[in-house]
Amino acid sequence: MQPIWLSALLTTALAAPPAMGPPISDFALRDFRGQAHRLSDFRERKLVVVLFLGADCPLAKLYAPRLVEMARAYERRGVAFVAINSNRHDAPADLARYAREHAIPFPILRDAGNAIADRFGAERSPEAFVLDRRRAVRYRGRIDDQYTVSGHRPRPTRRDLALALDELLAGKAVSQPVTEASGCPIGRARPRSQSAAVTYSRDVAPILQQRCQACHRPGQIGPFALTSYREASGWAGAIRDAIEEGRMPPWSASPAHGKFANDPSLTAREKQTLLAWIDAGAPEGDPRHLPPPRKFPDGWAIPGPDVVVSMKEPFAIPAEGALEYQYFVVDPGFREDRWAQAAEIVPGNRAVVHHCSVFLQPPGVTDPRALPEAGPGGSYCLAVMAPGTPPIVLPEGTAKRIPAGWRIVFVMHYVAVGSPQKDQTRLGLTFARPGTVRKEVSTRLMYDLDLAIPPHVSDHQVSQTWEVKRSVLLLALFPHLHLRGKSFRYDVTYPDGTEEVLLDVPRYDFGWQHRYELAEPKRLPAGSRLRCTAVFDNSADNPANPDPSSTVRTGTQSWEEMFNGYFDVVLEDEDLQREATWPRRAWRAAQATCRPPVTALMVLAGGAYLGRRRLARWLQAP
Repeated sequence: MQPIWLSALLTTALAAPPAMGPPISDFALRDFRGQAHRLSDFRERKLVVVLFLGADCPLAKLYAPRLVEMARAYERRGVAFVAINSNRHDAPADLARYAREHAIPFPILRDAGNAIADRFGAERSPEAFVLDRRRAVRYRGRIDDQYTVSGHRPRPTRRDLALALDELLAGKAVSQPVTEASGCPIGRARPRSQSAAVTYSRDVAPILQQRCQACHRPGQIGPFALTSYREASGWAGAIRDAIEEGRMPPWSASPAHGKFANDPSLTAREKQTLLAWIDAGAPEGDPRHLPPPRKFPDGWAIPGPDVVVSMKEPFAIPAEGALEYQYFVVDPGFREDRWAQAAEIVPGNRAVVHHCSVFLQPPGVTDPRALPEAGPGGSYCLAVMAPGTPPIVLPEGTAKRIPAGWRIVFVMHYVAVGSPQKDQTRLGLTFARPGTVRKEVSTRLMYDLDLAIPPHVSDHQVSQTWEVKRSVLLLALFPHLHLRGKSFRYDVTYPDGTEEVLLDVPRYDFGWQHRYELAEPKRLPAGSRLRCTAVFDNSADNPANPDPSSTVRTGTQSWEEMFNGYFDVVLEDEDLQREATWPRRAWRAAQATCRPPVTALMVLAGGAYLGRRRLARWLQAP
């Protein structure tokens, strides 16, 4: 029989969860107001949660409301929360902005030299550490599994930080003491080579201007700017991650098939230059070698525009949660057909607009979700804006028709960013010069309204085919799937039986949806068959999968699915100007050769009957 003191000692030892090393020694840091805080200030608290957060890291923003909620809920249970910012590129003003925008109730401390991040071994933002009464680390890693760099779930399936706190407060060992934190690398100070062959000023700045700054500049969709040395060097770790994982610049097309005019991919030499610069400690070099700042359009990237159509009023987006697609119908007041050669969707708030599609709707339709094809060309969509998608600028001589009296429908997909927001998106249109439109551009769509993706299946395949009845020129391709989308491919079978892959997207990314503009129009002769094939991953191996156990059907929400294969075409033999002038030429010829005038009218009527298709085109000409 064991002595009582030995039993008590064994019980205490078994109840005490194992630590991940020695206790964290006391430290002092200042917050963005300059006030000093010490770890020992929390000596009365049972547990201390230390959070490493970056002011502009997208995941740190998304998790801010949850951290505020947790800090308030656990405070009464003896748990303190404190945040540390170790990014050398974040200034006190950046921390103040983060704290103000998210109403952070706990201190945010500045670790300018990375000494405390090094002591903890912190690597990412956000990354959480839970300290016990002795201030030894009992848990480190993610907050939960909802948000990652590569995908977002509608809700977390495991709340790791909360579970660790609950287990420790109950005197138990943490069931999963280490998890992988997904987020932005901490912007550490790095030793710099004094004789680096690659410098920011001479070599890196031109690449960032050309490949990155369209998104990564103030007011654009990039979560941080890359317009200065301080910014670029501070985000050097994130740049390395993006290059090595192939995430940036975003582009999903396989280089084995097709040539595209809007491919932003880094060349092998550009990748090598950026990585060599980071390896050398991100040296600045001589500022005199900097290229002139790149000039971007002020407000609109398209020429003009001639008309701007806006949502009638701002729409409010909550701080958290998933929103249904929002539909906003606007009458542009067009009383005659208009021909748009360029269209640009400009969000009022790029941070919350995931993507926007603009459709046309005829008069008399009351349901904003009823979006029929427009006109004889069967055009389904006027314009699309998604992350990485440029404005639509159609080739000279082509345009999209907006029929008289038809309305504009904004279909908005909003995402929460951790704080309440508002948006009022606009559409800019530049019209073709009168008498120049020879071909009408139609955006066609292959889709499947009867999707039924089985549970736990990783490679569910769906295909649709479009028969080419009249020879067309293919201009662009735009695939659209949701969170379970795995891959997408367009291919064509020509009348002689030969096949060609036009676009292959082996790793579909819901976060970046591209309109792939062909470098040269592709002729699809009559009798060809254009086919779209998508593969869906509804398994637990898909990190973005909201629920692998469900049968997934067609729907507008991200946790539902879509199979949409958009493509832009024009009729190869169409010439609207020639067709528009034919009746006039026929009338003048009939007047010159036929007497009396009534005979000319009869001749014209007979010709119009035989050429009624041309007459219909004439009536629709600009």
